[in-house]
Amino acid sequence: MGNRQPRPWIVSNELWLLVESLLPKPGLKKVAGRPRVPDRQALCGILFVLHTGIQCEYLPQELGFRSGMTCWRRLAAWNEAGVWDQLHQLLLNELRSKNQLDWVRAVIDSSHVRAARRGPKGGPSPVDCAWPGSRHHLIVNGQVIPLAVSLTGDNRNDVTQLLPLLDKIPSGADRTGRPSRRPDALLADRGHDHDIYRRLLWQHGIRPVIARQGEPHGTGLGTFPYVVERTIAWLPGFRRLRIRWERRDDIHEAFLGLATCLITHCHVQRPC
Repeated sequence: MGNRQPRPWIVSNELWLLVESLLPKPGLKKVAGRPRVPDRQALCGILFVLHTGIQCEYLPQELGFRSGMTCWRRLAAWNEAGVWDQLHQLLLNELRSKNQLDWVRAVIDSSHVRAARRGPKGGPSPVDCAWPGSRHHLIVNGQVIPLAVSLTGDNRNDVTQLLPLLDKIPSGADRTGRPSRRPDALLADRGHDHDIYRRLLWQHGIRPVIARQGEPHGTGLGTFPYVVERTIAWLPGFRRLRIRWERRDDIHEAFLGLATCLITHCHVQRPC
């Protein structure tokens, strides 16, 4: 038989070393009881939920997940501590150190995700008969590496996340060693066609390449829009992100941030 692919919820030693260094120290237990679920085991449960879409309380105990709600609480606490943002920065720094992070251009776009219930950062969808929904906003570089991601209501205009996403890009150094967190050029579709944002991009030292309203789809952008569309297409591969089941926006953002880290980690593992 051929080599079996590792289960995606099994945390590799390389990834765990990065995550473990970022986790907040657990507090003392106020009430004696069962021993604390190990952090690595809890992370495996979180990854199982992210990949399969199952609800936390239904995690199969035969796989070693003793408490689904423990995984849910651990996910919320780690997200509040900024673990996924810090992990993403570590991964991007590693790509920078290998000269594998290109700053020539970046591409921004968003995708719709239906919400199972109303909640913060949700809104009536203009593309889904006003059904509640959210949007995943994503900015990637020319190598399909995600630089930043955000969550908004589905009724928010794409252009409102242009500058916030740029501000979320972790700081670091470019290939010349100079501090950098900005791409040289930013490509966007007609949903970002506002002259005021073009001027703001120029003020930030970024050349805007934004399609104009009324022109054919993709005009002036060439084949580069496929870069961000390809990365967006990876997100539904994490089944928990296909529908926003969580009413709490921070929980869905935690899953979204973790998925972004996993995609970036795949780029880190690729040979030079």
